[in-house]
Amino acid sequence: IDGKAIAAAIRREVKQHSEALIASHKVTPGLAVVLVGARTDSATYVKMKKKAAAEVGFHSIDKTFAESVTEEALLQCVQELNSDPSVHGILVQLPLPKHIDEAKVLESIRVEKDADGFSSENVGNMCLRGGKPPLAVPCTPAGCIELLQRSGVAVRGKECVVVGRSNIVGMPVAHMLQSMDGTVTVCHSKTAGLPAHVRRADIVVAAIGAAEFVKGDWIKPGAVVIDVGMNTKPADTAKGFMPVAHML
Repeated sequence: IDGKAIAAAIRREVKQHSEALIASHKVTPGLAVVLVGARTDSATYVKMKKKAAAEVGFHSIDKTFAESVTEEALLQCVQELNSDPSVHGILVQLPLPKHIDEAKVLESIRVEKDADGFSSENVGNMCLRGGKPPLAVPCTPAGCIELLQRSGVAVRGKECVVVGRSNIVGMPVAHMLQSMDGTVTVCHSKTAGLPAHVRRADIVVAAIGAAEFVKGDWIKPGAVVIDVGMNTKPADTAKGFMPVAHML
């Protein structure tokens, strides 16, 4: 699985669609990103999103707040972006500080501008069999599925183990794999006999949010592993360690 090559191909496709939209309708896609606090991982993700937006010809707007921002101020920011005709998608970088109700903030985003696909309407339509498709699906799980599909990995009938149950990755990617006729098991840090579950998997999506949680000897020969997330560790403790991502 060549993630860099697949990402580059997708960006070329999105850029073509963006250029066509600008040429035919004189509309430049606008993406607003809301960042709260100074988490290193969140700042890195936002930087990557801004770079990707620029590469495909999107207009981007940054809204950055201190960790101490009030929920009221954040909701006001979202409402202003909802009303801005130059903004077509809104991303609120998660997680938010504990004093802010994440669900309330996400629900305040107009569903047609819910670029992350986290609104209850989009999540509900994603999970239901039949009916309306969601206007957007969570981007990281969608990226996992793109990696599998564009690499020719068959999901139908395969044992798929998702390690992690977050609303951001674990839950949505499990539903996506199930919609592709995979036999899906969702595990987490409290799962009894976790190594045994992972060892039987044909496809593993590791999204537990902790470095070195899934061990190399848990993976059976020939299994496909998608390692989601970014973790940092001191350089002296990383010596000799091969992360799961290197096994792709």
